[in-house]
Amino acid sequence: MRKSLLAMIGVATAVGLAGCGANTATTGTSAAPQSQAAQVASEKPKVFTTIYPLEYVTKRIGGEHVEVVNIVPPGVEPHDFEPTAKNMVALTSADLFIFNGSGLELWVEKAVENLDKNHTQVINTTEGLELLKAAEHEDEHAHEHEGEHADEHADEHAHEHDHGEYDPHVWLNPNLLKAQAEKVKQALVSKDQAHAADYEKNFTELASDLDQLDKEFKEMVAQAPKKQFMVSHSAFHYLAEQYGLKQVAISGVNPADEPSPAKMKELVEHVKEHQMSYILFETLVSPKVAEVIAKEAGVKTATLNPLEGLTQADVDAGKDYLSIMRENLETLREALK
Repeated sequence: MRKSLLAMIGVATAVGLAGCGANTATTGTSAAPQSQAAQVASEKPKVFTTIYPLEYVTKRIGGEHVEVVNIVPPGVEPHDFEPTAKNMVALTSADLFIFNGSGLELWVEKAVENLDKNHTQVINTTEGLELLKAAEHEDEHAHEHEGEHADEHADEHAHEHDHGEYDPHVWLNPNLLKAQAEKVKQALVSKDQAHAADYEKNFTELASDLDQLDKEFKEMVAQAPKKQFMVSHSAFHYLAEQYGLKQVAISGVNPADEPSPAKMKELVEHVKEHQMSYILFETLVSPKVAEVIAKEAGVKTATLNPLEGLTQADVDAGKDYLSIMRENLETLREALK
């Protein structure tokens, strides 16, 4: 798949460059001058992001001074996203390409190889952050995987590690999203010194909002009787780590990984043993497995949003990172009773 993607990117880039050449050839002194508004628009840094949380912070920081394009469309699970040739042609026009990294976007490495580094600045927003290992949530059950089910669980781990050694869902810790936003701000200031003061001001306001969100989560967890929750895939380790909680995940970092029958039985027993009242599933992932476990354990289900991407309904309702994280807070408040 990666070889075919690389070939597609190469063709797409060639087509894009050929298109640029054709426009240059047909544009000369006889062409009508751009309107003032069009000239201003063309001067804005064009920023491509890969996932919604990065789109959100880039728009908050850049404001009216930048044009932001998020490559993964609403309603699409980013773990499984593959860019089209059209996406790759468009990406060659980027002044900044901002991605999450840590194994989330498997296509980015090949895409970056085909960008003009003299034109496009590439920012890996998790570079230098303290990352959590992807499979840490499984460690406490390691000894239970020995014996008759050892091979089954070994296969599950191998599949999970295909998606990277580290858990990429850093943005669910508001403090780490703030660190990602700091990298975005620095890139914008470097690219567009004329609006540096506005970028600094907007970042300060965003950082304050994220600090307030962090405070609200700490207050909620301090009052919660329980400290662990079960969720459909292992997206919430950073949130749990930040607030002294424990996530019990049905599947690994990639939501496409489904548990074995033995693992599902173990999870049902875990729900009963720890008197959990909810199984939490996500917006862009099938709830089928979570619903089976909930039915077997006799508990309710609710939605916990990993914010990997918005649904079209979220977009239409005007929801954003802060409002959805506060919905998550209320869901956890109920699940931790």
